[in-house]
Amino acid sequence: MNGELPKPGSYAVDARDGRVGQVMGHVGTYVQLRPLGGGREWDCPPEAVRPAPPGVVLRARVRELNRNSGLL
Repeated sequence: MNGELPKPGSYAVDARDGRVGQVMGHVGTYVQLRPLGGGREWDCPPEAVRPAPPGVVLRARVRELNRNSGLL
């Protein structure tokens, strides 16, 4: 991310596996991300963090809502 860590509250993509998460904070050099539907945070190295475009965040939220509603 151009040497700059994302701010807490923003959304990011873990480029290692494509997961989208909300930035919760930083521990050492790692960025802590939480799944959009809640759940356990995971650590992501800064070189694997990418900003999440709004469309990617929206799709991830809709996917999570559908998963929780029992439609899928």
